[in-house]
Amino acid sequence: MNHAMPTLALLAATDGANYEVTDPLSFIEYGVYFVVALAITLWVGRTLFRSGRAFLVDAFHGNAEMADSVNNLLIIGFYLVNFGFMLLFLSTGTPPTRGLTVAEHLSWKLGIVVIVLGVMHLINLIVLNGLRNRGLNSTPPPIHKA
Repeated sequence: MNHAMPTLALLAATDGANYEVTDPLSFIEYGVYFVVALAITLWVGRTLFRSGRAFLVDAFHGNAEMADSVNNLLIIGFYLVNFGFMLLFLSTGTPPTRGLTVAEHLSWKLGIVVIVLGVMHLINLIVLNGLRNRGLNSTPPPIHKA
């Protein structure tokens, strides 16, 4: 009686050629990459969200409601861009043949993710600083009491 174990298969494309990924090293690599990249992205995003609030409140002349709204929009955009990049960068191009290859692929992919997160952080800082400077150089509109 032949009891074949079901296997998970993942189709990957590289250089126009399709191949089926069924080896456990590829699944380990994909799993570790996704979990670590997700954790790093969430940590950076939460840090930016918490630290950016005070900066935005200052930029919006103490208008905490507007600052919170902009902060929420910025973090959503940050997560969308970074999660999209993480998913696009998931494929290694070639399946790993041994544990060392998995480590090499992971170091390369996670290093690129960290660099992209750093670039996104710098872009956020530039945008936030521009908002803050614009807010500090302008006066808020007068509030008319009814």
